[in-house]
Amino acid sequence: MDLKHSRSVKLNDGHLMPRLGFGTAASGDVPKSKSYEFTKVAIDAGFRHFDSAFIYGNEEQVGEAIREKIADGTVKREDVFYTTKLWATHFRPEFVRPALEKSLKKLQMDYVDLIIIHLPVPMKPGDELIPMDDKGQFILDTVDLRDTWEVECHVYLNQSKLLEYCKSKDIALVAYSALGSQRDPSWVDQNSPVLLEDPVLKAIAKKRNRTPGQVALRYLLQRGVVVLAKSFNEKRIKENMQIFEFELTAEDMKDIDGINKNLRYTTLQYAANHPNYPFNEEY
Repeated sequence: MDLKHSRSVKLNDGHLMPRLGFGTAASGDVPKSKSYEFTKVAIDAGFRHFDSAFIYGNEEQVGEAIREKIADGTVKREDVFYTTKLWATHFRPEFVRPALEKSLKKLQMDYVDLIIIHLPVPMKPGDELIPMDDKGQFILDTVDLRDTWEVECHVYLNQSKLLEYCKSKDIALVAYSALGSQRDPSWVDQNSPVLLEDPVLKAIAKKRNRTPGQVALRYLLQRGVVVLAKSFNEKRIKENMQIFEFELTAEDMKDIDGINKNLRYTTLQYAANHPNYPFNEEY
């Protein structure tokens, strides 16, 4: 597959995941109504991949927006790829199905397209979740069936080694915080650099008549990453959909490779002393 130009990636089960997704997470001071409002804006702009989670507390609003756009004929359910996530309090096998059913009830949908283990710090290789139906089909077997990893990935943390590993195992790497991160002091070191103010990004953006955000997203897209772009701003949502309309040169890509800092905006310091804290590993 030509990952530079394709708009979707085929997962191991044969389903297609759009390579540009709309992130719905928001800080606590953002009204839930914004999730409803801007999910509809994103659908109208062309987004068909929506990333949410139980812990975001907005699945009712996101689901309502999607259902309205299905009802008015803008999209069909099969056009929409919806991801939810299993929070850490639901990892025990007996809690998995009730957690998914709770999300479905909030969404008022019959199914989700993908369910991800949310921040799987306590998990270890070989862990298994229970079958989700009478045929014994698993949501996820962490050894054999995992085909999607959602990780922080952006121009300051380009995840080159992890990306190559994922490609070798047919795993779709999905990037969150693709534009850096919301500067929430409870999560992000306020001394961390502002990604979209990087001079290399700004210079390339000026040269290509694009925004630094568009360049940052296009860089990930051309490397074969599935990109989640989060915004509650109509103008930026529309700009984010335009990343399929241009291409970065090999020189541009090399220049952006050079600004990698292996910098994480989200370090999960509350879990730093956990024996399975993930960021102590090379990846």
